Parts: sequence; structure tokens; C-alpha cells
Amino acid sequence: MNAFFLRHKKLHLWLAADLLALSAFVLTRGNRAWMNALSDRVTAPVRRAVGSLCYRTDVSVMEVLCVLLAAFAVGYVLWSAAAVLHAAGRRLRRAYSALLGAVCIALTVYVGFCFLWGVNYYTDSFQDRSGIRAEAVSVEDLDAVTRYFAARLRETADTVERTQSGLFAVPRREILDESTGVYGDLDDAYPFLRFDDRVPKAVHFSRIMSRLDFTGVYCPYTGESNVNVDAPACLLPSTIAHELAHQRGIASEQECNFLSVLACTTCGKNDYAYSGWLLGYIHLGNALYKADKTRWKAVYSSLPASVRTDLTDNNAYWDQFRDSRVRKASNQVYDRFLKGYGESAGLQSYGTVVDLLVVYYKTAAYAAQ
Repeated sequence: MNAFFLRHKKLHLWLAADLLALSAFVLTRGNRAWMNALSDRVTAPVRRAVGSLCYRTDVSVMEVLCVLLAAFAVGYVLWSAAAVLHAAGRRLRRAYSALLGAVCIALTVYVGFCFLWGVNYYTDSFQDRSGIRAEAVSVEDLDAVTRYFAARLRETADTVERTQSGLFAVPRREILDESTGVYGDLDDAYPFLRFDDRVPKAVHFSRIMSRLDFTGVYCPYTGESNVNVDAPACLLPSTIAHELAHQRGIASEQECNFLSVLACTTCGKNDYAYSGWLLGYIHLGNALYKADKTRWKAVYSSLPASVRTDLTDNNAYWDQFRDSRVRKASNQVYDRFLKGYGESAGLQSYGTVVDLLVVYYKTAAYAAQ
């Protein structure tokens, strides 16, 4: 056994270091005070420092790293296979070394993710810090708030640039360039959200993101917000606001969607306001449809033709990927990922944003009736 360990000493030490670091994270993640301190004093400053370097270029460093990682993985498999074939009399030993090396690399990447971003799933949430908490909602309240969002869409639908057919047509570059001031009012209302925003990166291979069912990605390794620019532009502003919420250390997808709506609708930018109301309506409308189809139909019929055109276009775009094996596999992996970090509802956790929206907008909704 000692000879076996020494034969692969470096790899075994590497594996032990990975397992030790991972164990430390798992054993301490339940301590909220420790996680808050680790995030505030170590990982957040590291992410911001790395991000300041990566934002020196308009190219998505995350995307470049993904391409290099894919090329490395293919090269590593081919090199390892060749090494095993040429290792006459030592093939088993060489195969073990190649496999152990791959495990160590994967574990190191995962451990890095745990400390750079995973800690944020165990820190004080936006709900903890703001006092705005999701609560169970009645169908009546859900209906009232959904109607309120529909009314805001009627007000903002004609304030954005559109094609002759009525489709949202604000240029994506313009949307990206406007992004840095979106959180101004929210940063003042909730000082813990303050952050020096930078323009998110447009992903070159956005079509691949669509196949994986992603509209945006915050990369903790590079400190970048990356957005899908192939998907319909009507929800690009709210996607950007969602990713900028992640920049502020908010890990929960449901809270980021809620913050996206708040930021977009209070920033004073017409395209962002429309997109924010649209995102909120989609979540609320989907929930109302499940709860009471008659109420949903009444609200939906009140939407302007241009809003329904945007909804139809968005649905048609994503329907083309709905049955793909890649999308299904991606959703399963991400669902398990969310559950692994405490979001017990998995992908269904996105629905919790409805509770936050109803709690926050209920008073305004009834006042507007």
C-alpha cells in the first residue's frame, strides 16, 4: 500500500488537499456567521478583484475559459488513451494515474466554486437583510397583483421601440450600454446591495446557452456577468438586472428575479421598465393560470397586442429547444445543483418569486383598483 501511494504521491496529495478543503466547507457551511464573514471579507473581494481584470476586455473571459476547458478535456482524454496504449506492462497503473488526475482537476474546480460562490447560499439572504419575506398568497391577491402588472404593461408597451409588426426592437447593444445605472435607486434603498456595476458580457455562443436553457450566467471564477444575446430582446434588460443581482452576492434565483423586477421598474429607463413588468407578469401569469384559468384569461385578454406579440415570440423561440435532450439534461443537472445548495424546490424555486412579488406589490395593486 505504501508503495502504491508513493508511486502516485503527488496525485494522492492533491486529492487529499481537495477532499480536506471540501470537507471544511461542508462542515462549516451551516455556521451563518462564518459564511457571512468568509463572503464579505474574502470571497467577494476576490471575485471583484478578478472581475476588475476580466472587464478590461469586452470579450467574455468565461466563454474563452469554457472553450479552452473543452479543448483541454478532449486533449486530455486523447493523450491519456495514447499513454495507456503505449504503456506496455504498466497500462493499469497508467490508466489509474490518468483517471486520478481527471478527478483531481474536477474536484479542484468544484472546491473553487464552493468557496467563491457556494458560500453565498449560506449567508444572510436578501429577505433576511431587507425584511421583505415571501409568504403564502391567496388567489385573490395573486389575481390583483397580476392585474396590476398587466396595467403597467399597458402603460409601458408603447414607450419602447418596436417593429412594424409590434415586436420589441430596442437594439441589444443599447440595452447593454444602459445597464450600469439600473440599480441606482435600489442601492440607495438597500445599502447592502451597493456595487460598482460594469456592462455585462454578450456571449458569442449564445445559441448554445439557449440549448442549455440559460439566458444569463454569473461566473464567480472571472467575476463577470454574461448574457444570452440570441434569445428575444424583450427580456434581455430583466436578464441583465438578474445577473447584476448575482454580482451583489445574491445567490438565490428567486430573489434575483424579484430584484430584477424592482430594479428594472424603478431605474427610469423605458426598455428596462417594460422588461421588468413583463418578467413579473410572466411569473405571476403562470402562477395564476395554474390557480384559476378563468381569472388568468381575463387578465391576459387585457394585454395590448404588442405585449402578446412579445410573449408569443418569446414562447416560440424557447419552444424549439423544449424537447432537446441537451436541454433536459441541463435542467436535471441544474435542478440537482440548486437542491445541493439548499434550494429544496430545485428549478421550482423560481416560482417563489411570485410570493415575493405579491407581498411587495399587494398594497399598490389594491390601491390602483
